[in-house]
Amino acid sequence: MKFFQTSENTDKTQIDLEQKKVSQSLPLQVSSEKGEILLPTNSKSEQEKTKVQKTGAWAVFAATFVTIFLAEIGDKTQFTTLLMTAESKSPWIVFAGAGSALVTTSLLGVLLGQWLASYLSPKTIKSSAGVILLLISLTLIFEVFYKIFQG
Repeated sequence: MKFFQTSENTDKTQIDLEQKKVSQSLPLQVSSEKGEILLPTNSKSEQEKTKVQKTGAWAVFAATFVTIFLAEIGDKTQFTTLLMTAESKSPWIVFAGAGSALVTTSLLGVLLGQWLASYLSPKTIKSSAGVILLLISLTLIFEVFYKIFQG
């Protein structure tokens, strides 16, 4: 698309000055040879930053999916769902109920995590979660050995 019309009598410096004024007032670039408007382009760093943000989001999604998927395989929720499906003979209703429950508990976890992140550093949250899981593990081990020796 032609932005500046030139005639044989038009002075080249006049065209360059007009192009410079337009380029400074608009976030557009004007081709000085053809008088065409060039669409603004992102710098390489902005393009790389956008690519990293998109990749970062997918990396977080994938890590979350794999972690939760592996943690849920064979746990009591899966066995409960299996038993409820066998009893009710309504697999899609059980699927909808179990899926809704898992989404709701995940939402609560995300909201609690977001709230905690606004008050505590990620390092503190990670350390606290590690200590809590360690205490739970020690409690379970203690209960097993207590039952074995009390037997």
